[in-house]
Amino acid sequence: EVQLSESGGGLVQPGGSLRLSCAASGFNFEDNEMGWIRQVPGVGLKWIAAIGKNGNTTNYADFPEGQWTISRDNSKRMVYLQMNSLKPEDTAWYYCATRPPGGTWYRAGQGTQVTVSS
Repeated sequence: EVQLSESGGGLVQPGGSLRLSCAASGFNFEDNEMGWIRQVPGVGLKWIAAIGKNGNTTNYADFPEGQWTISRDNSKRMVYLQMNSLKPEDTAWYYCATRPPGGTWYRAGQGTQVTVSS
């Protein structure tokens, strides 16, 4: 069974940083692309970033202007999202997602909540 467990969210002040983590199990982690998405209530899902199976390729959405970094550690089956310069509009639930070779993206975790507020 595919399991993705996100952690690292919390309350942070504007301009602050958080590092989100995602622990993966139940599939061949080293073969899959991994990514992060977020959901704002009433707005829907929004793609953030993706990273190739070896960590050598990354793709980011148009936001948040280069202040965030996706990374992975295949030896630990972990994916990370370093978020800097957080803004109130970054308040959302954050989820990691996975895509097997030739397959489609899907998420399987409960997410981690990020609240940016003073």
